[in-house]
Amino acid sequence: MTDWIASGKVRARETEEGIEILIDGLTTQGRYYKPLVYEFFRKEWRGARPAYGDYGVEIRMEHIGDPPWMDLDNLAKALLDAIKGFVFHDDSQVARLLVERHEGEREQIHIKVYALKR
Repeated sequence: MTDWIASGKVRARETEEGIEILIDGLTTQGRYYKPLVYEFFRKEWRGARPAYGDYGVEIRMEHIGDPPWMDLDNLAKALLDAIKGFVFHDDSQVARLLVERHEGEREQIHIKVYALKR
């Protein structure tokens, strides 16, 4: 596992399985995340380059108290668009997608991206 690369509300690292991304804070505006994460990868990320093949993506939104009024499908689309070109070439490579909302100890979004072994 490598150390976290961090800038503002976003941090990421490579793991044995793939890439982990953490985003601090939540907003009900899914479109907020696309430029935030995209700019992080464009400016800060020096990890693995995009590859071909199938990928699995797990997105876990953690909230405190009542869950925010946010469509998880819109959140997933914004995040996949943001990491496209940095983690994988195109979001059509995502063969497995899990998006969950859970109560947690802090408001954050945790993303795991990993190559699927077929």
